[in-house]
Amino acid sequence: MVLCMVMIERQAILSALKDALRRSRVVVLSGPRQCGKTTLARALLSEESINYFDLEDPVSLARLDEPMTALRSLKGLVVIDEVQRRQDLFPVLRVLADRKTAPARFLILGSASGNLLQQSSESLAGRVEYVTIGGFTLFELGISTQPMLWRRGGFPLSYLAKTEADSIAWRKSFVRTLLERDFPQWGVRVPVAALQRFWTMLAHYHGQTWNAAEPARSLGVSESTIRRYLDLLTDAMMIRQLQPWHANLRKRQVKAPKVYVRDTGLLHQLLGIDTAKALMSHPKLGASWEGFVIEQIVMTEPHDEAYFWATHQGAEIDLILRRGDRLLGVECKQTDAPSLTPSIRIAIEDLDLERVVVIYPGDKRYSLSENVEAIPLEELGQNQPLFQ
Repeated sequence: MVLCMVMIERQAILSALKDALRRSRVVVLSGPRQCGKTTLARALLSEESINYFDLEDPVSLARLDEPMTALRSLKGLVVIDEVQRRQDLFPVLRVLADRKTAPARFLILGSASGNLLQQSSESLAGRVEYVTIGGFTLFELGISTQPMLWRRGGFPLSYLAKTEADSIAWRKSFVRTLLERDFPQWGVRVPVAALQRFWTMLAHYHGQTWNAAEPARSLGVSESTIRRYLDLLTDAMMIRQLQPWHANLRKRQVKAPKVYVRDTGLLHQLLGIDTAKALMSHPKLGASWEGFVIEQIVMTEPHDEAYFWATHQGAEIDLILRRGDRLLGVECKQTDAPSLTPSIRIAIEDLDLERVVVIYPGDKRYSLSENVEAIPLEELGQNQPLFQ
């Protein structure tokens, strides 16, 4: 497999990291495996530095056999990569962060979200700042890259692969390595074959409201086991569970989350989609495009929390961003000329949405009503927010 060694500058994330390190003594940079965390850290500190610890390197692990002794005398920026392999370090970091002189700042890199963030929040409460990243985005690459970014996904080594075949081979290897090596190293004791089947099944649920009953029957396990599988892949940042927004209404509202494979390259790999032609004729085409747009917005648009909303009567809004006390709606329409739908009208009235944007693959921005606007996907690749 030949990989193209083009370097993509991720200046916005680097700036966010530098700002966080200026404000806080400990910064956690979290993101899925192979999304570029290490490359970003090495832009701030050489891996040859004595202050750089890669916990997949036996030498670094050996140096941290006595963590307080190894870390106490270090000054300046200290980087600890793949920290989920040594969660016992968090209490040590708390002690070091509390020193009055604060000779060091710690940048902690991790490839798991739930467990990692729980450990850090418990041990480092009030001392830590979080920066979360994913793969490449349209904002970083530009709109001209959209077809390939959608098809291959945002993982750097998949997107930058020299050929389509190389990209597919990398994604196959990534799935296998995560299940066969990484999960066991993180203490996960689940049969690889079961997780592989479940992940493939999730790809077919992409963009749908989650119901554990059918996958449980198909795999011959309990619903609680299926929920555990889902949480494992969510914590590994492979799956996004988009939670439902609940309003104080008399209507029956959907209470289960929607599930998305966060990276569309992996989604297509799991669905057996290996060419642009196969993607354009696949039944999951619309769901794939919706997930791609949602992930781009969630990773780049400022917000406090993200939800979807739906009622059992059929009204639905694909994405709700909460920003303080403001609620902003997003609809994803893979159509040439989106129009104002009854669902959008109902959502605005029932949820008191301040504004709704309809993202579509065209090239013109136009108004659908006083507070609803159709916006081309290409504007996600420009340096301007969807919501002012």
